[in-house]
Formats: sequence, structure tokens, C-alpha cells
Amino acid sequence: MKIKDILARDKVTLSFEVFPPKKGMPFEPIVTAVDRLCQSRPDFMSVTYGAGGGTGHNTVKIASHVQNELGVTALAHLSCVSSTREQVSEAIAEIKAAGIENILALRGDIPQGASAGDYPVGEYYRYASDLVQEIKRQGDFCIGAACYPEGHIECAHKEDDIANLKIKVDSGVDFLTTQMFFDNNILYNFLYRIRERGITVPVIAGIMPITNGKQIAHVTELSGTYVPTRFKAIVDKFGDNPAAMKQAGIAYATEQIIDLVANGVKAIHIYTMNKPDVAESIRSNLSCIIGDEQ
Repeated sequence: MKIKDILARDKVTLSFEVFPPKKGMPFEPIVTAVDRLCQSRPDFMSVTYGAGGGTGHNTVKIASHVQNELGVTALAHLSCVSSTREQVSEAIAEIKAAGIENILALRGDIPQGASAGDYPVGEYYRYASDLVQEIKRQGDFCIGAACYPEGHIECAHKEDDIANLKIKVDSGVDFLTTQMFFDNNILYNFLYRIRERGITVPVIAGIMPITNGKQIAHVTELSGTYVPTRFKAIVDKFGDNPAAMKQAGIAYATEQIIDLVANGVKAIHIYTMNKPDVAESIRSNLSCIIGDEQ
């Protein structure tokens, strides 16, 4: 099923993200985690991508398992910044052969120690909008893309970031998924601004449950995400108590989602970090809010 059709339904949707094992790590624990996550009946599950010929093949393998064996709609991530045009074309063909209809088109991050000049335009794609056009050329896919409520970390001005987003959406994007955020007002302001600029596709709110005190420093370093004072207080108080931090992180994510739903946001995506117990707890906390029937 295409995700744009899932999002068009008159209901709140809840979806999960998982990531394949890193190179050299065992595959079986990920399958176990995915199997358990699917028992929580997400509306769809996204699988992240290992770029540059690394672990990208595992993305399709897991997404195929999710969709064809577990019966949950799969969204395969595909990034292009460090993959050649030929590699991207092969990846799209592999996704298509697996019967997966949904692709999240990402530029991806330039590998550490490299620069944009290491990936010439004739051999590589430079922008996600270029990747979107290539995906459309190769098949009848439902295409998603990323958006950044606080602005992309590489873009100095938010208005420029929204202008770039408009180009990406106009190239053929069917829906957007946000980077994580911890203050809902940031999302509400972002939605107002993009709608003013004519970006009307559905926006899925990406929620990251922080269940480990060390996790927050890593997240903010990578993404520049703003951390509200009240959440900093939670980390300061419970960060050294793993059980308490996990409970507090789940409660904070649940509260975020409740507020989003109350304010008309109908699509929620949880960055699970391959932790089924965390996703299960949040899903249970929301049972009457989003409904038990997924």
C-alpha cells in the first residue's frame, strides 16, 4: 500500500523507523526487533539506508521481510550523496523487484573526511530533488522526503531552507517526515511557514524517545536540535539512573504525541532505535488516543 493513501485516511497514523545492522554486526537481532515491533501494528515501518555500497542491501532485505512476510507496509530509505548514479539505479531496481512501493529519498551525509568535491555531479547526485526525479523515472513509487523544522544544519537561513524544500517537493514528493524535535511549538511554527509557501503535502512528525542520558548530547551534536529547559531538567535529574531515564523519556515522548494529536497533527513517526519495548510502551500509552485498531 502506498503511504500517501495511508495518510489520506481519516485517522491518526503511527509508524516506526528501524535501522539495519552496521557492517560486520549480526543480522538476526535486527530481525528479532523488527518482528516484535510489527506486533505493535504500526501503519508502516521505515528502514534506513547504508550509503556508498555499505549496508544498503540490508535495507531492502529488511523492508521486504516487513512487507512480504510480516504484512506491514514498508518504506525503504535511499540516499544518494556518496552512491554513484549506477549504484542508485541498481538500488531502485532492487526495491522495485521486492514489491516495495514507498521510498524515502534522502541526500544523505557526506562521509567524514570527505567533501562535496569528492563526488562529481556527472557521476553522483548532489541534491535529494535530483534523486526524487530519478525514482519517479524508474517506477510508480510513493516518494517521501525529509524536512527540518529548525532548519537544516548546513543552511544558515530558515527561509532558504524552506525554499529548497519547496524545490524538493515540487520535484515529485508525496509526503514529508520531520527530523526529531523536542518542542512542539517549533513544529507548529514550521507547518505555518511551509503552508504559506505553498507546500501542502502531508507532514509526518518524527519523535525520538530519549531513554539514555548520553543519547541527548549525541543527538544535539549531530542535528543541532533545540532541547527545552524542562527536558534538560529531566536529563539532569534522571540521566544517571537508566531505569528512571527510560521511564521519563517514554513519558516525555508520549506527552509530545498527545499534544500533537490534540492540535491536529495526524501522522506520528517514532525513531525507535531498534528498541521494541520503548515503542510498545508508547503505543500502549496512546491506545485510546489513536485507537487500538491500526
